[in-house]
Amino acid sequence: MQRLKDTIRDIPDFPKPGIVFKDITPLLKDPVALRFAIQQLTKPFVDRNITAVAGMEARGFIFGSLVAWELELPFIPLRKPGKLPYHAQSVSYDLEYGSASLEIHTDALNKDDRVLLIDDLLATGGTAKASCELIEQLGATVEALGFVIELDFINGREKLENYEIHALLHY
Repeated sequence: MQRLKDTIRDIPDFPKPGIVFKDITPLLKDPVALRFAIQQLTKPFVDRNITAVAGMEARGFIFGSLVAWELELPFIPLRKPGKLPYHAQSVSYDLEYGSASLEIHTDALNKDDRVLLIDDLLATGGTAKASCELIEQLGATVEALGFVIELDFINGREKLENYEIHALLHY
């Protein structure tokens, strides 16, 4: 995992002073490291009864779609408002500096679906929790959540205590 960790770049004072942003761009630029990350994100979920992989806009699309491809499952995008062309279900949630919303097509999932939710980073857990709620509003079950990075010191996992969580890198 150290090789993978070496591809994560720290950007101090972004997006505001005092924040150290974990930049995944070097990871995306390194095909060997990216392939390793996807294999490690996928590994715990092979041979599980998962029927779909969902990912949040935008970086969750990158990792989620690759995990879905690897597991040979559908990928379900969770989008920002106004981006989906069909009937959409929405959930709003609080952010550190305001609020946000996510949407999903109303026919994307059903009560028989068991969903693996993938994103690049678990920090406060707000986006992940809202994503779980959105999936569950359609009657589907959140089987587990996978993240490339977890910022342990922020304790976002506490908001997700009822879910299985798999993170590759911990800071």
